[in-house]
Amino acid sequence: MNRIYVVGTADTKGEELAFLADAIVATGAAVARVDVGTRDATIPVDITAKEVAGHHPGGSGAVLGGNDRGAAVSAMGTAFTSFIQSRNDIAGIIGIGGGGGTSIITAGMRVLPLGLPKIMVSTLASGDTAPYVDVSDIIMMPSVTDMAGLNRLSRTVLHNAAQAIAGMAAKPAPTATGKPALGLTMFGVTTPCVTAIADQLRSTYDCMVFHATGTGGRSMEKLADSGLLSGIIDITTTEVCDLLFGGVLPATQDRLGAIARTSLPYVGSVGALDMVNFWAPSTIPERYRGRLFYEHNPNVTLMRTTAQECSAIGEWIGTRLAHCEGPVHFLIPEKGVSALDIEGGAFFDPEADAVLFEAIERTIKPSGRRRLTRLPLHINDPEFARAAVAAFHDIARQ
Repeated sequence: MNRIYVVGTADTKGEELAFLADAIVATGAAVARVDVGTRDATIPVDITAKEVAGHHPGGSGAVLGGNDRGAAVSAMGTAFTSFIQSRNDIAGIIGIGGGGGTSIITAGMRVLPLGLPKIMVSTLASGDTAPYVDVSDIIMMPSVTDMAGLNRLSRTVLHNAAQAIAGMAAKPAPTATGKPALGLTMFGVTTPCVTAIADQLRSTYDCMVFHATGTGGRSMEKLADSGLLSGIIDITTTEVCDLLFGGVLPATQDRLGAIARTSLPYVGSVGALDMVNFWAPSTIPERYRGRLFYEHNPNVTLMRTTAQECSAIGEWIGTRLAHCEGPVHFLIPEKGVSALDIEGGAFFDPEADAVLFEAIERTIKPSGRRRLTRLPLHINDPEFARAAVAAFHDIARQ
C-alpha cells in the first residue's frame, strides 16, 4: 500500500512532526513517519534516522554519532536521497524543517519523479528557494513562525499542509494523452517562432514549452534524461550566453548534455543568443559599463553580445553538439536571432551574428546524422517555424 511520507527531524521537530502525521491520518490516508534527525528522536516513528542513515555509502556511522552538525546534516542529506530512491511505496511526501531539515528533505524530494506530490513546510520558504527546489516541482510552504513547539498559527499551517498533501495524493493525476512528448524552449523574443511551431505540432505531439531562464533548459533536459521526451526543438539557446558571461539566467555546463546522452531527435537554433540578462541597471557588473543595453522592464536589462562573445558562444554550442550521436539538425536564421535583432531593432548587428553563425558551423562537424542549414529568414518569420517543423519531422523518422 502506498503511503504519504511525513519527514522531519524528530529530535528537534518531534511535536510538529507528530501533529502533521496525525492530521494526515485523520483524512484517511496512510502515512510513514520518517526521522532524518541526527540525535535521539522525541516521538515514535515508523522509519528511524538510523535506518535512513544506513543508506549512506559509508553506512550509518558516516552520519550519526559525530560532533559536527554541519557535516551530519550534509551526510544525512546524502543518505536520505539514497533512501528515497530505494522506496516504491510513496504516494506523496511532505517535510517540515528549518535550515538543516529543509536541506536534507528537499535533497531527497528532488530525485523523485515530477508529478509526485511534494510539499516542504519550511522557515525558509519566503526567501530564495532555488537551492531547495532546483528544477523539481516541490511546493515550498512558509511555516511563518519558527518550529519551536506548536502554537495557534503553526497548528493552522500544519493542518492546511496536511489537507493539501492528502488531497494531492488521494486522486491520481490525469493520465497522459498518449501523444509523444516534445520539449521546446522559448523566450519572449522568440515567442512568435515557438508558438507557431507548437501550433503546427500539437495535433501529434504533447508540446511542453520551457521558458529559457536557466531552470527552463535544465528542466527540459531532466525530462529528456528521464525518458519522458520523444524529441527536442531547442530554438532558444540563450541560457548559454548567461553561463559564459555572468548573466542572471544561466545554463549549467551540462546544457546539451542530455542531447548527447539520450540521442533524442534534436532541432536547435540560435534564439536570443544576441543577449545576456541582468536585473535592474544598478546590478550590472562594472566591467560591462558602456555596453549596449535594452531595458526589457524595470527589473530586467538585456546586454547585446559582441562579435567576440558570439564567437565563444558559437564554439561552446557547436563543440557540444559535435559529440551528439543522435539525429541533429541545427538551423541558422541569417536575418536575425531575436525580436530585437532585426533590421531597425535595438540589437541588430549582422556582423556579430555572422561571427556566431561561422563559429557554430565550424565546430559542429556536420555528418550524416548531424546537419546545419542556413536560411535567409528571421527567426520569427513564419517560414522559419515551418522549416523547423519540417526538419523535426525529417529527423524523427531516422
